[in-house]
Amino acid sequence: MQHPTVLLLWWLPVLCAIISTSRAAAPVSRKCEDSLATPLPYSSLTSSSVYARGYGAGYAKLNRKQGSGGWSPLDTDRYQWLQVDLGSRKQVVAIATQGRYSSTDWTSKYRLLYSDTQKNWRPYLQDGNIWTFEGNVNSEGVVRHELQHAILARYIRLIPLDWSKEGRIGLRLELYGCSYWADVISFDGHSVISYRFRSKKIKIVKDIISLKFRTTAGEGLLLHGEGQQGDYISLELRRARLQLSINLGSNQYGSIQGHTSVTSGSLLDDDHWHSVLIERYRRNVNFTLDHHTQQFRTNGEFDHLDLDYEISFGGLPVSAKPSSAGKENFVGCMEGITYNGDNITNLVRRKKVDTTSFRNLTFSCAESNSFPVFFNSTSFLRLPGQSDSDTLSVSLSFRTWNPNGLLMFTTLADGWVEVGLIDGKVTIYMNVTQKKSPRIDISSGSGLNDGQWHSVHLNALENYAMLTVDGDEASTVRTAIPIQIQTGGTYYFGGYFLHTNTRSHQRSFQGCMQMIHIDDHLADLRAVEQGLIGTFENVSLDMCAIVDRCVPNHCEHGGRCSQTWDTFSCNCSGTGYTGATCHTPLYQQSCEEYKHQGKTSGSYWIDPDGSGPIAPFRVTCDMEEEMVWTTLKNNLSPQTSVSGADQEGKAVLQITYNVTDEQVLSVTNIAETCEQYVAYACRMSRLLNSPDGVPFTWWVGRANERHFYWGGSGPGIQKCLCGIEHNCTDAKHYCNCDADQRAWREDAGLLVYKDHLPVSQVVVGDTSRAGSEAKLTVGPLKCQGDRNYWNSASFTSPASFLHFPSFRGETSTDISFYFKTSSSHGVFLENVGTNNFLHVELRGGSMVFFSFDVGSERVELSVRSPAPLNNDQWHRVEAEKNIKEAMVQLDGQYREVRATPLQGHAKLEFYSDLYVGASSGQRGFLGCMRALKINGVTFDLKEKAKVTQGVNPGCQGHCSSYGMHCSNGGKCMEQYNGYTCDCSLTAYDGPFCMDDVGGYFETGTLVRYDFLPEAGPFALREVKSPAGVDVQSEANLTQEELVFSFSTYSAPSILVYISSRTQDYVAVVLRHNGTLQIRYSLGGLTEPYTIDVDHRNMANGQPHSVNITRNMRDIRLQLDHYPVSTYTLPETSDTQFNLVKSIFLGKVFETGQIDPILIERYNTPGFVGCLSRVQLNSVAPLKAALRSSVAAPVSTHGILVPSNCGASPLTISPMASASDPWHMEAAGAVFPFNEDKTSGTGVDRNSAIIGGIISMVIFVVLCIMVLVIRHMFRHKGSYHTNEAKGAESADCADAAIIVNDPAFTETIDESKKEWFI
Repeated sequence: MQHPTVLLLWWLPVLCAIISTSRAAAPVSRKCEDSLATPLPYSSLTSSSVYARGYGAGYAKLNRKQGSGGWSPLDTDRYQWLQVDLGSRKQVVAIATQGRYSSTDWTSKYRLLYSDTQKNWRPYLQDGNIWTFEGNVNSEGVVRHELQHAILARYIRLIPLDWSKEGRIGLRLELYGCSYWADVISFDGHSVISYRFRSKKIKIVKDIISLKFRTTAGEGLLLHGEGQQGDYISLELRRARLQLSINLGSNQYGSIQGHTSVTSGSLLDDDHWHSVLIERYRRNVNFTLDHHTQQFRTNGEFDHLDLDYEISFGGLPVSAKPSSAGKENFVGCMEGITYNGDNITNLVRRKKVDTTSFRNLTFSCAESNSFPVFFNSTSFLRLPGQSDSDTLSVSLSFRTWNPNGLLMFTTLADGWVEVGLIDGKVTIYMNVTQKKSPRIDISSGSGLNDGQWHSVHLNALENYAMLTVDGDEASTVRTAIPIQIQTGGTYYFGGYFLHTNTRSHQRSFQGCMQMIHIDDHLADLRAVEQGLIGTFENVSLDMCAIVDRCVPNHCEHGGRCSQTWDTFSCNCSGTGYTGATCHTPLYQQSCEEYKHQGKTSGSYWIDPDGSGPIAPFRVTCDMEEEMVWTTLKNNLSPQTSVSGADQEGKAVLQITYNVTDEQVLSVTNIAETCEQYVAYACRMSRLLNSPDGVPFTWWVGRANERHFYWGGSGPGIQKCLCGIEHNCTDAKHYCNCDADQRAWREDAGLLVYKDHLPVSQVVVGDTSRAGSEAKLTVGPLKCQGDRNYWNSASFTSPASFLHFPSFRGETSTDISFYFKTSSSHGVFLENVGTNNFLHVELRGGSMVFFSFDVGSERVELSVRSPAPLNNDQWHRVEAEKNIKEAMVQLDGQYREVRATPLQGHAKLEFYSDLYVGASSGQRGFLGCMRALKINGVTFDLKEKAKVTQGVNPGCQGHCSSYGMHCSNGGKCMEQYNGYTCDCSLTAYDGPFCMDDVGGYFETGTLVRYDFLPEAGPFALREVKSPAGVDVQSEANLTQEELVFSFSTYSAPSILVYISSRTQDYVAVVLRHNGTLQIRYSLGGLTEPYTIDVDHRNMANGQPHSVNITRNMRDIRLQLDHYPVSTYTLPETSDTQFNLVKSIFLGKVFETGQIDPILIERYNTPGFVGCLSRVQLNSVAPLKAALRSSVAAPVSTHGILVPSNCGASPLTISPMASASDPWHMEAAGAVFPFNEDKTSGTGVDRNSAIIGGIISMVIFVVLCIMVLVIRHMFRHKGSYHTNEAKGAESADCADAAIIVNDPAFTETIDESKKEWFI
């Protein structure tokens, strides 16, 4: 499937050329609408039987009342037929039926067969199925059907399948069409038509070739033309498939190969007429076989087909090159051969063409001698043979798609023999009842269920049996027989008769048989048809209704098709798509969509056009900032030296990406902005030759356009960034490199005009002089945003709708969109034409209803959500219908699937107009809709809403759906095209307020945060009490929450100290033994109230988290993942923390009276280690110190190095692995394309091993340092822990927490490495 606009633009030249040729070649023909049956004589209509006189077939003409008013057969069953002899081949385009006049007899369902010879009947097919027509429901109404494809035949046979319940089969009919005539030529395998050109060589830019052929051979050359330069065109049958090969020329070095080969159709050796049309304009080709068109472009870069002397039909000409030899000539018939306006068959009849190779030139097509038998799953055929014979000889040809099935069964005097297919092999079972080893089996062949004709010959005589498959005597299988064969004389074919026989577990055969020989005599199946010998049940004689359900291939995006007799299935592994026909994309459309699934930065597969033709591809998604960036890397290393100049002094550097041009375009088209960094380092190498010279260097972007501006500048401006900012090395030039100096200079900047990106080539033109050098850097293409994902509209009235012109329909159609509403009912979208109805609706506030038409049948399915859908939050709807099933899915988890009818899946040229909302008087959707996509094409709701009453562009209220992603107290902020997380009142950073903000403190480093005395933007606010009551927002606190994390080997030290303008303070310190102490001094006590956590050494280098919450006198302490501890301030203590003044981190440097114990015991030399996530109520002092963009009264003394200091705990629930395509073990999730296996972190195995060795070395060195430091500074003493059970295997309590909690990682070493580097 292709995007309709791209498809139209691509094929416009070939269509115009074909239309102009058609107009010039053929006059306008009259309408093909004649009544064909009514003018015929009575004898031209025949039937299987007649109920009584007056009910004859000759009375079965539309609206006629003669006789008994129509035809009725003697028996009312499925073996009856009515046949019309049109006298000669006619083109039939429609059929109309009627019941028998003034009766209760009519035909409600029927099938059509057609033939030129009353032999080898062919069923009428539509949508790849044997078509069942809907007939009448009464005796007088006329039901007419236009045939999707016209029938060319002399004989038409109608087979009733269902009829009136009150009466019998009754029928009157009319066929509509017109005369048909064409010259027919018979080819015997030696005959070749050589059409000589008027000149020895022709150079053709446009070709139109058409013909019809009919054959029983699976191999054969239909046409061939070639030239001395290597050009050729060839059309040949290979394994009963048609292959078109074209070569418009390859270059002399062989780097451009022009050979192109396309295959179409299958089962073309069925002895029926098949039509071929080849239309070429330059490299664009339409290849049509039996109304199915393949469109492709030839390889190479040449447009003309250069042919010498002639083009031949039926085989190779005498003048063909030896390299073309080995091809079999065509055996069969052709008609209507035309080549670029010349009627070749007519020229042959007029003897204007060389036909000397014909032994006997005939203008007719010989009748086929084959008499096929068609078996379904309830069929069998019984034939007689010799009885009591000591020789058993049976042979037949068969074709089928099923790997298993019984071909033949016969009883012996003391046993039985069966021939069957098992797993695509022919297997013979012989069961002898009188012997100890009664069972004998042999098998031969493989893959015989490929739809091709295969022959089987079983011969058993004397004491051995032989099995030969496909006439290969060399592969004949022989086995010994322990008894003398004695035949029973009755042979069964097809297997259904065994449905009550437990002797065989073989499935019934579904397929065709012909050339059945019993006792070396060809069975007279025409005598069977006439009831003279044998018997049968549910067998169709003289026809083979085999259908190749994989041609055309309904498996999309390269899915592999396999089939049985009844159905087909698609293997979608490795395609990037899923579903019954590989139509549904596995991956999201952009990095933006992954972000809103809670994903973090990394490498992802994206599929911007969904189910469209562009394959998914891997990109890097950067989600660390508010904006989401999509990065496409290229092959050029930074600072690549420029060398290899050509004769003109130009060095060309090709920039390649790991994606196709179409994939790059799909990213840039939907992006808000794109940019690409370029840098040119130079020494005596000029760049743009500014101000007025011809540029020495240029770059090539999209559509192979040259551009003469550089990074930091724009289109049409021959300047570099320094020229824009007026700070170039030499003011006379607009680029630093244009100064042509011996010192190294550089011109660098961003290319931001996205319609020119990406850079695909850079041509450097000034590196050939002595002393000239240049180095080039082209960074990755980076694009931000996804306009399609946020393309939205608000429907403010239930009567409002958006109207879009018709969109291209396919056999598969998918629809996806997001919606949010507070209404319980409403139509999302519909098209209301008489045909091809489609409708998606919200019902009852919790159910999405999806309905559509397949032929005359309406399919309805719905999916229900356990939670309300009208909760004003975003929900996603995905609906799809294809040739096998229909699906509707809600929010990626609630799903309903239903099989679709077999008939009615004709490929639609266009739907009727699409309405988003309801246009048919129903209640329309009320709310917001965004990201509407149908068949991979995004509909621009925003632009359409700007010119539509009752609909407004854009939506608000994204936070109601996505606000939960803003973690750690981050506030969701609405935006026009999405939302952002405001992390300003948190100690975290990043797009979801999940990134730690921390710093590494060296000896003597401190951070001081001062509260302003008056209320202002930096006034300290109290947290809400547990009861939810707000306390006054003053600097006098009755409750506070202090949260932070730290890691250190240093003790004693002050972690956090909060001072006041009085003597009140709160301090958190590490004592000499590494244990934690919290000191409260709020007045009323002679000594500060202390909380000692004696059971743990916290100065062990591991990350620890602390949460201290006070409400009046109640204190709650949460340390790491241990249970919460509660404490109570003494009754004599004040409850108000008066006039909070400053927060100190790492060390105290304060004037005024300070608790001397703090200064003497803990303040020297100061904290050494990491602090992060520091927050007092709504104030984050460490974040304010580390983020220059945050204006706050904060100061830093000493060296503070930013570091994450510890890993954030997971705050967004991960997707279930079964539904996450990124989970390596997800069921059904297969990564497309072949790649080297990676470790879980995305690092290759070698890197992981090297990294592990380095980590071990660093770990050993640090352990030695820790032991030395602890030995020098440790104080004597001991402590004990009360750890939870389950930590027995760990060396210490901290190790137990680390083992059991993956959120804790050893990061203090990383911080030190970062600082020392």
